[in-house]
Amino acid sequence: MTDYKERTIFKVQDEHRTISAVLSGLRELARAAQDLKVRPDFRVLRAMIHYIDAYPEKLHHPNEELYLFKPLVVRAPYASKLVEELRAQHTRGESLIRELERTVIAFEVDWPEGAPQFAAAVNDYADFHWTHMRKEEQELLPQCERYFTVDDWRTAADAFGANQNVLAEIKEREFDRLFTRIVNLAPAPVGLGTPWPRN
Repeated sequence: MTDYKERTIFKVQDEHRTISAVLSGLRELARAAQDLKVRPDFRVLRAMIHYIDAYPEKLHHPNEELYLFKPLVVRAPYASKLVEELRAQHTRGESLIRELERTVIAFEVDWPEGAPQFAAAVNDYADFHWTHMRKEEQELLPQCERYFTVDDWRTAADAFGANQNVLAEIKEREFDRLFTRIVNLAPAPVGLGTPWPRN
């Protein structure tokens, strides 16, 4: 069981770290965009928002819901309150992402207007998502460790490792390419791209 458990926990935490890295970069660029003499590269802002929308929604959250939330409630019904809270947070995250998308579009169309609203939306989403991920790591995973069977861990490890689903492997590669694009577009210190030009 240890190997399956460790693989699952490592993968969940690794995905959280990847999402956190993009969120940290987005927050840094939103701060830089407050300088109204510097026009942001909106391609990288849109790519980062797409990543933190699509990666959790298409790959990370479905695995959590199916392979962590569902079996935990079966093994420990009293954990249903925690699971429902986490599910509600997944739903809340979707609405915050829509607000991020709205504000980045408005910012691009109306630049240099809209910088404070965009930064506020980024900060709201980042704070929310970091709180959510911390709750999963500090409350959900310890409950899974306490109640999961060998089969539960094996199924979760396979799902999070994308070993059972060729389509999931393709999606993982697509997200890897998107992450690489973000790194190449974003200026230092966030990425490897060229600095945004000053007007």
